[in-house]
Amino acid sequence: MELILKDFSTGYSKNKVINKINFKLKHNEWIGIIGANGSGKSTLLKGVLKFIPRLYGDVYFEDIPIKNYSRNQLSRKIAYLPQKLNNNLNISVKDLISLGRSPYKNFWNFDLNQKDLKIIDEAIQIMNLDELKNKLINELSGGQSQRAFLAMTIAQNTNILLLDEPTTFLDINYQIKFLESLKNLIQIKKLSIITVLHDINLAARFCDRIAILKDGKLIDINTPEKVLNKKNFMKGFEIDSHIIDTPVGIQIFPVSKT
Repeated sequence: MELILKDFSTGYSKNKVINKINFKLKHNEWIGIIGANGSGKSTLLKGVLKFIPRLYGDVYFEDIPIKNYSRNQLSRKIAYLPQKLNNNLNISVKDLISLGRSPYKNFWNFDLNQKDLKIIDEAIQIMNLDELKNKLINELSGGQSQRAFLAMTIAQNTNILLLDEPTTFLDINYQIKFLESLKNLIQIKKLSIITVLHDINLAARFCDRIAILKDGKLIDINTPEKVLNKKNFMKGFEIDSHIIDTPVGIQIFPVSKT
């Protein structure tokens, strides 16, 4: 399943934040979005999800404009993990994951059938949460909690995942483990993923392609090896850089202006 952005512009009221973005998320692909603060990374995801209005152009899923999907219909196609999560919830891990079935239920009838239970159990197994499924969310570590919320999006059983800075509040060990979980998820569930990431080197290590945003415009989108160069880094972040080829791929090191 492909997600296609054609001259897509979005923002708040008459304030255009994202300006005529064009790219295609291919089946079984992972795109990482990077850019300086205020470049429009999170706004782009919110626009795709119809949380904020479309101002120009369109987004297409299965060759149908997303504007033609109801909120519930879209939630069955695209799952979203926001940047800020409530880790103080007094509910069990399994109950949280069960909420991923919400798009398929009526608010007055949330009874889970055998299909739901099978999907929920699969999400628990994929994220290795079997030993934690009866624990409360507010009893978990940051990394465990993040895995539980990701399992909830898996239980949504969509074709596409959008994640907004999912590793921001994790230490480096949990960052690597979480991104490895996403990589495995793409292979197991044949998903497509767009992830906003602040850590450029993690994006380079894990993503198939990287998109650089600057002031709501797309500077470049391509493989890490082709996108991460001194010219693009200066355009996107207004800072010089050194680029090194390492055993885990291209890595970039910013250098302050002198």
